[in-house]
Amino acid sequence: MAKILINSSGPLSGSVFISGAKNAVLPLMAATLLTSEECIIDDVPSLADVTVMRKMLENFGSVITDDGKGRLSIRAREITTIEGSKDLVREMRASTVVMGPLLARCGEVIMPLPGGCAIGKRPIDLHLKGFKALGADVDLDMENEIVHIKAGPEGLIGDVIYLDFPSVGATENILMAATLAKGTTIIENAAKEPEIIDLANQLNKMGAKIKGAGTDTIRITGVARLTGSIHTVIPDRIETGTFMLAAAITRGRIVIKNAIPGHVRPIVAKLKECGVTVETTEYGILVDATDRVLTSTNIKTLPYPGFPTDIQSPFMAFLTTVEGPSVVRETVFENRFMHVNELNRMGADISIENREARVPGGKHLKGAKVRATDLRAGAAMVLAGLVASGTTEVSEIYHIERGYENFVQKFKGLGADLMRVEED
Repeated sequence: MAKILINSSGPLSGSVFISGAKNAVLPLMAATLLTSEECIIDDVPSLADVTVMRKMLENFGSVITDDGKGRLSIRAREITTIEGSKDLVREMRASTVVMGPLLARCGEVIMPLPGGCAIGKRPIDLHLKGFKALGADVDLDMENEIVHIKAGPEGLIGDVIYLDFPSVGATENILMAATLAKGTTIIENAAKEPEIIDLANQLNKMGAKIKGAGTDTIRITGVARLTGSIHTVIPDRIETGTFMLAAAITRGRIVIKNAIPGHVRPIVAKLKECGVTVETTEYGILVDATDRVLTSTNIKTLPYPGFPTDIQSPFMAFLTTVEGPSVVRETVFENRFMHVNELNRMGADISIENREARVPGGKHLKGAKVRATDLRAGAAMVLAGLVASGTTEVSEIYHIERGYENFVQKFKGLGADLMRVEED
């Protein structure tokens, strides 16, 4: 086990390069199961979750090579098993995204029920509803925590599928399953995240016929087979937001390179409301919070293009330091306030009622021993530690390393006083 020690660091400054998106690369890797040909993915971040997905694909028979510079070559010439590894699935919830590709290519898949961050129930019922609409038989064994999905005798058949909630995972799984289904599939109330567009772009390079990705209605015309492809992962918008908030909370000035401004509009808008300067320049996104009094704002998480739930906890850490009270309302995950207790250990004095957190603001945080209760909460605790007096010790940082590449090194490059140490 390892931990991160953070000391008050003063205003951060300099530039930081954003890695490929965790939430994009995992479904891109899963999509390679749809073809027997080689697929190459560039700008793959070095993350714990990527390692788990790699092991997952190898378990199904994929041969994977890594050039050490962010390029993966993946070829699933033959699928050697249709059953997911219980240990790997429990380790990472996103592993469920292999269900759609395996069902499409093999006509059958057996998967243990998922694990991952404990930020809410996040059932896979919408995924299964989509598979059923495509004509698959779904046998959910709750006692043994396994789901067995099998296509009908004529394979998967396209249909109109309405999602009760625009679930990213369900949209991705149905989208991939439908690429090889007979006829046309229409996903209504689909997720609109940039990661969905990235996946559709890769699939279209492989020969799929997908239109409407990025809107709430996606149309997929099934094809007989898919080919290999070469694709580059989009930059990580959540990492982008995290470093934008690093500039804001430390009252620093950071240029964020390899970021897509359109992917972080809600974060930009809220930072500007607080008095932070955010500009798009030829060098990247400039975030400047130097020499100014910042004020409060309210945020409400929503599916894209609304304010991202993955930035809620880092933004809350920032709001503890501005003048005036703020209200943070979480509408996506019912259990995403676990970081509040940790921030309160540092003197934040945040109160929770139902799914609203009331942040008094104007606090001078103090270093403490805190936990990374989930991936994004871990980033929030590090941000808080950057401005807290004394030393902050963040434990359980394996959560952070699931989703941020070279996390400590990138912060050090901006002048942060922190270090990663192995626990006894």
